[in-house]
Amino acid sequence: MKVLILGVNGFIGHHLTNRILEMTDWSVFGMDLAFDRLDKAIDNSRFNFLEGDISINKEWIEYHIKKCDVIIPLVAIATPKLYVEDPIGVFNLDFEMNLQIVKQCVKYKKRIVFPSTSEVYGACPDPEFLEDESFLIVGPIQKERWIYSCCKQLLDRVIYAYGTRGNLEFTLFRPFNWIGPRLDSLDVAKEGSSRVVTQFIAELLMKRPITLVDGGSQKRCFTFVSDGIDALMKILENRDNGCRNQIINIGNPWNECSVKELAHMLKRLFMEHPRHSGDKSFSEIIDVSAEKYYGKGYQDIYTRKPSIRKAQELLGWNPRVGLEDSLRLTLHAFLDENE
Repeated sequence: MKVLILGVNGFIGHHLTNRILEMTDWSVFGMDLAFDRLDKAIDNSRFNFLEGDISINKEWIEYHIKKCDVIIPLVAIATPKLYVEDPIGVFNLDFEMNLQIVKQCVKYKKRIVFPSTSEVYGACPDPEFLEDESFLIVGPIQKERWIYSCCKQLLDRVIYAYGTRGNLEFTLFRPFNWIGPRLDSLDVAKEGSSRVVTQFIAELLMKRPITLVDGGSQKRCFTFVSDGIDALMKILENRDNGCRNQIINIGNPWNECSVKELAHMLKRLFMEHPRHSGDKSFSEIIDVSAEKYYGKGYQDIYTRKPSIRKAQELLGWNPRVGLEDSLRLTLHAFLDENE
């Protein structure tokens, strides 16, 4: 099988590429703006890489969509700070660029495995989010953070419409807060644009305060990347065609904690780390308002817990890595990568 991964150097992209090359005889064709995470793959004869931009290298992309069996477009802006700072940039990349890829998959009758997001559920009040039943609820227009959720939701609807009319074979997967090695770099965290786990770890490393937005009562379910890739590999294998035209949550409902609990757990794990247990000072944990931290266009999501019954039934999949182990492995990897 030939797999095209756009955004191959990203967090999911490089972990998925490594797993494919280690566990299968498939070939991977990948594009990204850089290749710093691809050290395990770059010299593999079954890995073909182009350093490029999906907004520029359109002929290369179309050629490889025609050439490959499965297309995985992972290119997106996926950090809340940027939803507020650059909503038009989010729309241009996350929606318009990806829509062209979807249309080419339709044109050349290629299977697309598309990364939706847990954010499409928005402010859904359900205790667990069900792929085919839960309402997708977003906030008012002036809260610009919702543009990411809306872009992804509309692409989900477009892909689904093509699929139900027989023009496209697809699987939509919805990651719930995947974490692990090489999630974000220290440079990104210094800018305040990384995801919450790596942002907190970076603050601990730099001895800066950990800021809890509106007290940190928001709850998330953290999924270790190896578990997520296990599920994604089963989707790609698509045994008995069971994933055809399905939407599948990939998350760990047992790894739920509040952002405040997350901060205190990461601080404890950092203080236990062999290189830092003897440090004389550690980051304090402080509260800040959402408007001060993100700006007026921000609005938070206070719960995000997946139902994984469909993944269990269709894929025979269950996440295995618990919350503390997931956080410890992510923290240790971040420190090894950046110290």
